Amino acid sequence: MASLSLTSITPQPTGFSLKNNNSYSNPTKFIPKKRHVLVTLATASPQTSSSITSEKPEIELEFVGPNPGSDGSYPVDKAKEISGEKLLRNIMSDNKIELYAAYGKVMNCGGGGSCGTCIVEILDGKDLLNERTNTEIRYLKKKPESWRLACQTIVGNKENSGKVVVQRLPQWKK
Repeated sequence: MASLSLTSITPQPTGFSLKNNNSYSNPTKFIPKKRHVLVTLATASPQTSSSITSEKPEIELEFVGPNPGSDGSYPVDKAKEISGEKLLRNIMSDNKIELYAAYGKVMNCGGGGSCGTCIVEILDGKDLLNERTNTEIRYLKKKPESWRLACQTIVGNKENSGKVVVQRLPQWKK
């Protein structure tokens, strides 16, 4: 634990008057007034911070591709994130997992929730995500409940852990 002592100076002007030639007859004098402030800084030991980091719940994610491969199975990308810290869109972007169809690559809003091009379908783990936002309700009102906007979907709530399975580009699914 460390402590730091600070001293501040508060200016106290004395009387002054303006002469006819726009110069001051008495320059302003500053009388310092000392105030002591005690600040205590505490830091966690490296052992404590590493144990806290390992205790954070994690969400496992699986991203299923929209089209089957040559063997008939759908490609699956995997990622793992700390619960409640990221949007689904950012997780996909960070892990270089394709989110947009051709039109969405060019015309997406960058995660602002104003275009509706980042649609995904939650196949499993819906309870590990936040509720639909007003933006999602507006853009997805005629779509299935399992469809979400990746830019509006928070993965986890900082307390839960589990597995979420996401279908990429559900509108293109064969």
